[in-house]
Amino acid sequence: MSVTANTRNSSRMPVVFFGHGSPMNTLERNRYTEVWRKLGESIPPPKAILCISAHWYTEGTAVTAMSQPKTIHDFYGFPQALFDVQYPAPGDPQLASRVRELLAPADVGLDESWGLDHGTWSVLKHAYPGADVPVVQLSIDGTQLPQFHYETGRRLAPLRDEGVLVAGSGNVVHNLRLMKRAGGAPFDWAVRFNEKIRDALASRDHRALIDFEKIGEDARLSVPTPEHYLPLLYVAGLQGKDEPMSFVVDGYDLGSVSMLTAVAGMPAR
Repeated sequence: MSVTANTRNSSRMPVVFFGHGSPMNTLERNRYTEVWRKLGESIPPPKAILCISAHWYTEGTAVTAMSQPKTIHDFYGFPQALFDVQYPAPGDPQLASRVRELLAPADVGLDESWGLDHGTWSVLKHAYPGADVPVVQLSIDGTQLPQFHYETGRRLAPLRDEGVLVAGSGNVVHNLRLMKRAGGAPFDWAVRFNEKIRDALASRDHRALIDFEKIGEDARLSVPTPEHYLPLLYVAGLQGKDEPMSFVVDGYDLGSVSMLTAVAGMPAR
Protein backbone atom coordinates (compact mmCIF):
# COMPACT_ATOMS: atom_id res chain seq x y z
CA MET A 1 0.00 0.00 0.00
CA SER A 2 1.05 3.61 -0.41
CA VAL A 3 2.29 5.51 2.61
CA THR A 4 0.22 8.44 1.42
CA ALA A 5 -3.00 6.62 2.28
CA ASN A 6 -5.41 9.03 3.85
CA THR A 7 -5.49 8.72 7.62
CA ARG A 8 -6.98 12.12 8.28
CA ASN A 9 -10.55 10.85 8.56
CA SER A 10 -9.69 9.16 11.86
CA SER A 11 -8.97 10.89 15.14
CA ARG A 12 -6.94 7.91 16.35
CA MET A 13 -3.24 8.14 15.64
CA PRO A 14 -1.56 5.21 13.91
CA VAL A 15 1.45 3.51 15.49
CA VAL A 16 4.74 2.97 13.68
CA PHE A 17 7.68 0.60 13.93
CA PHE A 18 10.73 2.10 12.22
CA GLY A 19 13.54 -0.19 11.11
CA HIS A 20 16.16 2.50 11.61
CA GLY A 21 19.36 0.71 10.57
CA SER A 22 22.60 2.68 10.42
CA PRO A 23 22.70 6.20 11.87
CA MET A 24 24.09 7.23 8.47
CA ASN A 25 20.49 7.06 7.21
CA THR A 26 20.11 10.44 8.88
CA LEU A 27 22.27 12.01 6.18
CA GLU A 28 21.10 9.93 3.23
CA ARG A 29 18.22 10.02 0.80
CA ASN A 30 17.34 6.42 0.02
CA ARG A 31 14.22 4.31 -0.29
CA TYR A 32 13.93 3.94 3.48
CA THR A 33 14.33 7.60 4.34
CA GLU A 34 11.94 8.61 1.54
CA VAL A 35 9.25 6.41 3.10
CA TRP A 36 9.90 7.92 6.53
CA ARG A 37 9.51 11.37 5.00
CA LYS A 38 6.23 10.41 3.33
CA LEU A 39 4.94 8.90 6.56
CA GLY A 40 5.49 12.18 8.35
CA GLU A 41 3.54 13.95 5.61
CA SER A 42 0.63 11.50 5.57
CA ILE A 43 0.05 10.87 9.27
CA PRO A 44 -2.20 13.47 10.95
CA PRO A 45 -0.06 16.05 12.73
CA PRO A 46 0.63 14.66 16.22
CA LYS A 47 0.48 16.73 19.36
CA ALA A 48 3.55 14.86 20.57
CA ILE A 49 5.62 11.76 19.83
CA LEU A 50 6.48 8.97 22.26
CA CYS A 51 9.39 6.89 20.99
CA ILE A 52 10.65 3.55 22.27
CA SER A 53 14.20 3.34 20.95
CA ALA A 54 16.49 0.32 20.97
CA HIS A 55 19.25 2.60 22.19
CA TRP A 56 17.81 3.41 25.61
CA TYR A 57 18.13 -0.01 27.21
CA THR A 58 18.01 0.26 30.98
CA GLU A 59 17.42 -1.49 34.28
CA GLY A 60 13.93 -0.37 35.20
CA THR A 61 11.65 1.90 33.19
CA ALA A 62 12.11 5.62 32.70
CA VAL A 63 10.63 8.37 30.58
CA THR A 64 12.34 11.60 29.54
CA ALA A 65 10.76 14.47 31.43
CA MET A 66 12.88 17.48 30.49
CA SER A 67 11.49 20.41 28.50
CA GLN A 68 14.44 20.51 26.07
CA PRO A 69 16.06 17.09 25.53
CA LYS A 70 19.60 17.04 24.19
CA THR A 71 20.63 15.28 20.98
CA ILE A 72 22.69 12.22 21.95
CA HIS A 73 25.35 10.95 19.56
CA ASP A 74 25.53 7.41 20.90
CA PHE A 75 27.93 5.88 18.38
CA TYR A 76 31.51 6.13 17.18
CA GLY A 77 33.51 5.74 13.99
CA PHE A 78 31.21 7.81 11.77
CA PRO A 79 31.88 11.02 9.81
CA GLN A 80 31.92 14.33 11.67
CA ALA A 81 28.82 15.42 9.73
CA LEU A 82 26.80 12.87 11.70
CA PHE A 83 28.11 14.15 15.03
CA ASP A 84 27.14 17.65 13.92
CA VAL A 85 23.48 16.68 13.54
CA GLN A 86 21.15 18.25 16.07
CA TYR A 87 17.46 17.49 16.55
CA PRO A 88 16.24 20.28 18.84
CA ALA A 89 12.66 19.08 19.33
CA PRO A 90 11.10 20.20 22.61
CA GLY A 91 10.25 17.70 25.30
CA ASP A 92 6.85 17.31 26.94
CA PRO A 93 6.91 16.91 30.74
CA GLN A 94 3.11 16.59 30.80
CA LEU A 95 3.25 13.65 28.42
CA ALA A 96 5.97 12.09 30.55
CA SER A 97 3.67 12.32 33.57
CA ARG A 98 0.80 10.88 31.53
CA VAL A 99 2.96 7.90 30.53
CA ARG A 100 3.88 7.35 34.15
CA GLU A 101 0.18 7.46 35.08
CA LEU A 102 -0.79 4.93 32.39
CA LEU A 103 1.93 2.50 33.41
CA ALA A 104 1.17 2.62 37.16
CA PRO A 105 1.66 0.74 39.41
CA ALA A 106 4.92 0.03 37.59
CA ASP A 107 7.68 2.29 38.85
CA VAL A 108 8.50 4.70 36.01
CA GLY A 109 11.24 7.20 36.66
CA LEU A 110 10.99 10.76 35.35
CA ASP A 111 14.39 11.15 33.70
CA GLU A 112 16.17 14.49 33.37
CA SER A 113 19.52 13.27 32.01
CA TRP A 114 19.02 11.20 28.84
CA GLY A 115 17.61 13.02 25.81
CA LEU A 116 17.00 11.85 22.23
CA ASP A 117 19.28 9.10 20.96
CA HIS A 118 19.90 8.21 17.33
CA GLY A 119 17.21 5.51 17.33
CA THR A 120 14.79 8.41 17.65
CA TRP A 121 16.34 11.32 15.78
CA SER A 122 17.70 9.39 12.81
CA VAL A 123 14.13 8.63 11.71
CA LEU A 124 12.42 11.78 12.97
CA LYS A 125 14.96 13.91 11.10
CA HIS A 126 13.19 12.65 7.96
CA ALA A 127 9.61 12.19 9.21
CA TYR A 128 9.48 15.52 11.09
CA PRO A 129 12.46 17.55 9.83
CA GLY A 130 11.27 20.75 11.45
CA ALA A 131 11.80 19.26 14.93
CA ASP A 132 8.72 21.19 16.00
CA VAL A 133 6.74 18.29 17.51
CA PRO A 134 7.48 17.54 21.19
CA VAL A 135 9.29 14.22 21.65
CA VAL A 136 9.49 11.98 24.69
CA GLN A 137 11.42 8.70 24.97
CA LEU A 138 10.40 5.65 26.99
CA SER A 139 13.22 3.34 28.00
CA ILE A 140 13.27 -0.43 27.50
CA ASP A 141 13.68 -2.33 30.77
CA GLY A 142 16.27 -4.95 29.87
CA THR A 143 15.50 -7.00 32.98
CA GLN A 144 12.00 -7.87 31.74
CA LEU A 145 10.74 -10.64 29.45
CA PRO A 146 9.07 -9.96 26.06
CA GLN A 147 5.56 -10.33 27.51
CA PHE A 148 6.20 -7.34 29.77
CA HIS A 149 7.08 -5.12 26.82
CA TYR A 150 4.00 -6.20 24.88
CA GLU A 151 1.75 -5.50 27.88
CA THR A 152 3.42 -2.13 28.42
CA GLY A 153 2.55 -1.22 24.85
CA ARG A 154 -1.08 -2.19 25.42
CA ARG A 155 -1.29 0.06 28.46
CA LEU A 156 -0.18 3.03 26.39
CA ALA A 157 -3.17 2.67 24.04
CA PRO A 158 -5.12 5.70 25.37
CA LEU A 159 -2.38 7.96 24.01
CA ARG A 160 -3.51 7.14 20.47
CA ASP A 161 -6.79 8.93 21.13
CA GLU A 162 -4.97 11.86 22.73
CA GLY A 163 -3.08 12.90 19.61
CA VAL A 164 0.18 11.15 20.50
CA LEU A 165 2.11 9.23 17.86
CA VAL A 166 3.76 6.22 19.47
CA ALA A 167 6.74 4.86 17.55
CA GLY A 168 9.07 1.96 18.14
CA SER A 169 12.52 2.21 16.59
CA GLY A 170 14.77 -0.83 16.19
CA ASN A 171 15.28 -3.62 13.66
CA VAL A 172 13.58 -7.01 13.36
CA VAL A 173 16.93 -8.52 12.34
CA HIS A 174 20.02 -6.92 13.88
CA ASN A 175 23.29 -8.85 13.99
CA LEU A 176 26.27 -6.52 13.57
CA ARG A 177 28.77 -9.23 14.43
CA LEU A 178 27.91 -11.11 11.22
CA MET A 179 27.32 -8.11 8.97
CA LYS A 180 28.79 -8.00 5.48
CA ARG A 181 30.72 -4.75 5.39
CA ALA A 182 30.96 -4.91 1.61
CA GLY A 183 27.22 -5.44 1.28
CA GLY A 184 25.69 -8.26 -0.71
CA ALA A 185 22.67 -10.51 -0.45
CA PRO A 186 21.08 -10.99 2.98
CA PHE A 187 21.74 -14.17 4.89
CA ASP A 188 19.10 -16.86 4.41
CA TRP A 189 18.41 -16.98 8.14
CA ALA A 190 17.80 -13.22 8.19
CA VAL A 191 15.26 -13.45 5.37
CA ARG A 192 13.47 -16.42 6.95
CA PHE A 193 13.17 -14.74 10.34
CA ASN A 194 12.08 -11.39 8.89
CA GLU A 195 9.41 -13.11 6.80
CA LYS A 196 8.09 -15.08 9.77
CA ILE A 197 7.77 -11.90 11.80
CA ARG A 198 6.07 -10.16 8.88
CA ASP A 199 3.60 -13.03 8.61
CA ALA A 200 2.87 -12.85 12.34
CA LEU A 201 2.32 -9.10 12.11
CA ALA A 202 0.03 -9.49 9.08
CA SER A 203 -2.08 -12.17 10.77
CA ARG A 204 -2.03 -10.39 14.14
CA ASP A 205 -0.41 -13.44 15.73
CA HIS A 206 0.98 -11.53 18.65
CA ARG A 207 1.78 -14.68 20.60
CA ALA A 208 4.24 -15.66 17.88
CA LEU A 209 5.83 -12.20 18.11
CA ILE A 210 6.22 -12.48 21.88
CA ASP A 211 7.54 -16.04 21.68
CA PHE A 212 9.94 -15.25 18.82
CA GLU A 213 12.72 -17.30 20.42
CA LYS A 214 10.74 -20.45 19.64
CA ILE A 215 11.59 -19.89 15.97
CA GLY A 216 14.94 -21.39 16.87
CA GLU A 217 18.33 -20.86 15.26
CA ASP A 218 17.04 -18.19 12.85
CA ALA A 219 15.83 -16.20 15.87
CA ARG A 220 19.11 -16.70 17.73
CA LEU A 221 21.07 -15.31 14.78
CA SER A 222 18.61 -12.53 13.98
CA VAL A 223 18.15 -11.36 17.58
CA PRO A 224 21.45 -12.05 19.33
CA THR A 225 20.49 -9.39 21.86
CA PRO A 226 16.88 -8.22 22.30
CA GLU A 227 17.05 -4.43 22.38
CA HIS A 228 16.43 -3.88 18.66
CA TYR A 229 13.56 -6.38 18.51
CA LEU A 230 11.64 -5.34 21.62
CA PRO A 231 10.35 -1.97 20.28
CA LEU A 232 8.27 -4.02 17.83
CA LEU A 233 6.36 -5.57 20.74
CA TYR A 234 5.22 -2.15 21.96
CA VAL A 235 3.81 -1.43 18.50
CA ALA A 236 2.12 -4.85 18.35
CA GLY A 237 0.57 -4.22 21.77
CA LEU A 238 -0.86 -0.94 20.50
CA GLN A 239 -2.41 -2.48 17.37
CA GLY A 240 -6.21 -2.38 17.50
CA LYS A 241 -8.20 -5.58 17.12
CA ASP A 242 -9.42 -4.78 13.62
CA GLU A 243 -6.48 -2.70 12.40
CA PRO A 244 -4.35 -3.92 9.53
CA MET A 245 -0.58 -3.84 9.72
CA SER A 246 0.89 -2.17 6.65
CA PHE A 247 4.46 -2.83 5.53
CA VAL A 248 5.49 0.42 3.94
CA VAL A 249 9.10 -0.51 3.21
CA ASP A 250 11.34 -3.51 3.77
CA GLY A 251 14.80 -4.67 2.79
CA TYR A 252 18.21 -5.62 4.15
CA ASP A 253 21.44 -3.79 4.83
CA LEU A 254 24.83 -5.38 5.39
CA GLY A 255 23.31 -8.83 5.00
CA SER A 256 22.20 -9.03 8.63
CA VAL A 257 20.03 -5.96 9.34
CA SER A 258 16.41 -5.88 8.19
CA MET A 259 14.85 -2.50 7.44
CA LEU A 260 11.15 -3.28 7.86
CA THR A 261 8.98 -0.27 8.69
CA ALA A 262 5.41 -1.20 9.64
CA VAL A 263 2.36 0.90 10.47
CA ALA A 264 -0.79 -0.14 12.33
CA GLY A 265 -3.96 1.85 11.92
CA MET A 266 -3.25 3.33 8.51
CA PRO A 267 -6.15 2.19 6.28
CA ALA A 268 -5.50 0.97 2.78
CA ARG A 269 -6.90 2.98 -0.12
